[in-house]
Amino acid sequence: GWPYSYWGKNIDPRVRPQRPELVATAVAPDFALGAHVAALGLTFATQGGFGGAFTEGAFIGEHGSWNRQDPSGYKVAWVPFVSGRPSGPPVDFATGFLTKDGARGRPVGVAFDPSRRILLVADDLSNTIWRIAPARVAP
Repeated sequence: GWPYSYWGKNIDPRVRPQRPELVATAVAPDFALGAHVAALGLTFATQGGFGGAFTEGAFIGEHGSWNRQDPSGYKVAWVPFVSGRPSGPPVDFATGFLTKDGARGRPVGVAFDPSRRILLVADDLSNTIWRIAPARVAP
């Protein structure tokens, strides 16, 4: 793996000395987000998650880039799973942390509360823990 290879066994010829024995054991990722999103937090929705489209998958806190012309990240993404494996592209779950005026927040950690029905998102720019819960349904 890195720095000798990337995306599995793709050798980076710029790196010296080469380490073919390490490249031979490199594993390609199961899923990739995007360059410089800085995925710092991860939690899995199991046992129903939020329901609907958010039943089985991963919530990912994307802290975001800070030194790019076009910023990336600054959100909580959702990756759907089927049978314990990624099954589709990432979906923006919680956004609004980045505006034309700059960053208003930078998601770091994501975790469920003990009931596993409320998602907690730590934001290290605003020093806030955001509480995200599914809409209540009338009985």
